[in-house]
Amino acid sequence: MTVCVSISTHVLTEDVVYREVTADHRLLSRRLLMKTNRLPRWAERLFPSGMNRCVYIIEDSIVDPVNRSLTTYTWNLNHTTLMSVEERCVFQDSAEQPATTQLRREAWISSNVYGFSRPIQEFGLARFKSNQVKAMKGLEFALSNLQGEAPQRLLRDTVKDASEKAKEAAKSLASAAAVPQKPQQYV
Repeated sequence: MTVCVSISTHVLTEDVVYREVTADHRLLSRRLLMKTNRLPRWAERLFPSGMNRCVYIIEDSIVDPVNRSLTTYTWNLNHTTLMSVEERCVFQDSAEQPATTQLRREAWISSNVYGFSRPIQEFGLARFKSNQVKAMKGLEFALSNLQGEAPQRLLRDTVKDASEKAKEAAKSLASAAAVPQKPQQYV
């Protein structure tokens, strides 16, 4: 069954390919996701223009009601020579703050492009970090829908606010740089 996710425009399809409840009451699932993958401008010069911009991703998840945890493992199936990204997320009850959930997220990023592996890995890490804010907003949106609550703010509003703040900061930096500075005098 293919499901399209409305909040994530970059997620084209999600298919559950396997699901099982184990003897110890854990729910195991495997999903296949297809996402768009926009290359940065510098990479568009290096790779063929006909290169497939869709990325296929496998996500394995384990829901453990006994330990009250959700663990997900994700990795890309194609473009692995260019960049391989593996991620593990563990959601658990917080021991320090009751009634809250703690998330531990880890990622491994590698590239096998000779001469460019380091910048590609650095780009992958930077994009991974920037996507985490959007991922958390998407999770909050999904959870609020499950609980029947209206989300406080939609992701596009948050992104729009961040964009406006960045523009204002850039304007103030540019105007500060344009003001002539008096040379310092040393006595």
